Amino acid sequence: MGFFRKSRKRSYDLFSGYGHYCPGIGGMFGLFGLFLVGACLGSLVTILLTVFISDTFAQTYGNVISYPLMFVPPMLYASAASHRREAFEVGYELDTNNFGQYKGWTLALVAGISTFALSFCVEPLTMLLPQMPQILKDVFDNMLKDSPVWITLISVSVFAPFFEEWLCRGIILRGLLTSQKPLVAITVSAAFFAILHMNPWQAIPAFCLGLWFGYVYYKTGSLKLTMLMHCVNNTFAVIFSQIDKFAGAETFLDVMSPWAYGIAYFVLLILFAGSFLLFSKIEVIKGGAGNCALIPNDFAVKDE
Repeated sequence: MGFFRKSRKRSYDLFSGYGHYCPGIGGMFGLFGLFLVGACLGSLVTILLTVFISDTFAQTYGNVISYPLMFVPPMLYASAASHRREAFEVGYELDTNNFGQYKGWTLALVAGISTFALSFCVEPLTMLLPQMPQILKDVFDNMLKDSPVWITLISVSVFAPFFEEWLCRGIILRGLLTSQKPLVAITVSAAFFAILHMNPWQAIPAFCLGLWFGYVYYKTGSLKLTMLMHCVNNTFAVIFSQIDKFAGAETFLDVMSPWAYGIAYFVLLILFAGSFLLFSKIEVIKGGAGNCALIPNDFAVKDE
């Protein structure tokens, strides 16, 4: 007869506390629903700030306060689901460092460069879209230009990479990799990432970047690396929004000559191709969720 013996390992930090929750397609839709609940909660907080403090305060600080609230419901659910499963199921770490023959700083540098290169190269896709509605432009202007730069950087370059990568790669992609083929898992998680942005002008670049972030995560298992890539992309957007030359420009073609744009496009495309080749040489751990290391049960069975 056997009995369960609890280990002394604790799993309450941000990454390990979710390792035993590996959602499939159905779980992904559930998490999206919880994200929408969080979005409503964040909107409510912004309204309360407007009513009880001031409209100016809400416009300036509302986003940095309400943004993390969108992820509270899915984080609470994922944590509870993981702790329910850790007694009986194995899990997969959200963050590992499977860098193969490369140094971490080398991959970080390549990942950052490749992210900017891909962001530049997908611009022609956004050019096919109709002009962005003025109300959406006003939202972005308020977030990127009207708010203090330090507030914008916290929201865009810290909170967004941290929480979105936790959800889209650390939870969704890692979970899908346990039940789907890598190509399917990466594509579905990228689509999920795109839908979170709620508008096509952001969703199309987000989908393309999501494919790249997903591939890097599949190869390395490093959530910190994809957070860095996400941070690089968003920080460049903030930097360009503060430069007068780029004010009102929707693409780099608006501020560059066609020849300069074409040369830059070719060079950055080559850089991205080289980055892809480098990451493709990293071997994926067989039998795991991509390159995510296996987490043993927190309970062990002992036979008598």
